[in-house]
Amino acid sequence: QLQASGGGLAQAGGSLRLSCAASGLTFSDNTVGWFRQAPGKEREFVGRFRRDGRGTRYADSVRGRFTISGDNAENMVYLQMNGLKLEDTAIYYCATSIRFVNDDASQYDYWGQGTQVTVSS
Repeated sequence: QLQASGGGLAQAGGSLRLSCAASGLTFSDNTVGWFRQAPGKEREFVGRFRRDGRGTRYADSVRGRFTISGDNAENMVYLQMNGLKLEDTAIYYCATSIRFVNDDASQYDYWGQGTQVTVSS
């Protein structure tokens, strides 16, 4: 089971940090992905993280502003969002897969419930 948290209201240019906590499974060998869905739009890949040295990958829309990191001891993955823009407003979801996957949402096995991020001007 996954639990995403940390969403809220931020001003444009501000920052938020989202957390993804796992229970009943471990992130150690998994791909952990972040996705988002804005009202009226399709779900969008934000980035994915692995601890096995295969690096982190980001969508072009967030590269350089968002950073994904992990805490092994706490079995947590974080999404640090800096330089927020109005278009970052969405529900953010974390997901995990036992496979090495990137932006294909259908390849992720478990999903959290989502946390709302709203960016205001």
